[in-house]
Amino acid sequence: MGTRIGIGYDLHRLVEGIKFLLGGVKIVSNKGSLGHSDGDVLLHAICDALFGACGLPDIGTHFPDTDIEFKDMASIELLKKAYEIISMKQDRKIVNIDTVVVCDEPKLAEHVPAMKANIAEVLKIKPEAIGIKAKTTEDTAVDTISAYAVVLLEQ
Repeated sequence: MGTRIGIGYDLHRLVEGIKFLLGGVKIVSNKGSLGHSDGDVLLHAICDALFGACGLPDIGTHFPDTDIEFKDMASIELLKKAYEIISMKQDRKIVNIDTVVVCDEPKLAEHVPAMKANIAEVLKIKPEAIGIKAKTTEDTAVDTISAYAVVLLEQ
């Protein structure tokens, strides 16, 4: 089977009074991502990309928003569980991950090294194997945050 590629995507509304977590990093903001878990779109997109690269169902199948077990769960824990699932199913290693996060506020660039460190630790890869790019919507989408992720696995 050689190499496998997976893609992931997630989108959440930003609402006032909720903590803002991205890549497992708490970022100061007056709005946060509304979700069943902690709403970390970056980690959710990476989970889906990992599952996709292995031909497995999406994050909602593995961690449904109807299951109280996952209510308010830290998405870094979901990423750990996703890594365990793919590790049991596949004899593959992660070559690299590339991501794009799209939101207008807050600015994310200064938090990228911490996000990469969190993800790298969970997935047992080097931070240099992770790309995280922050983009804005140029004010075309209000009060949302989204993330795209691509994962390359090799046998």
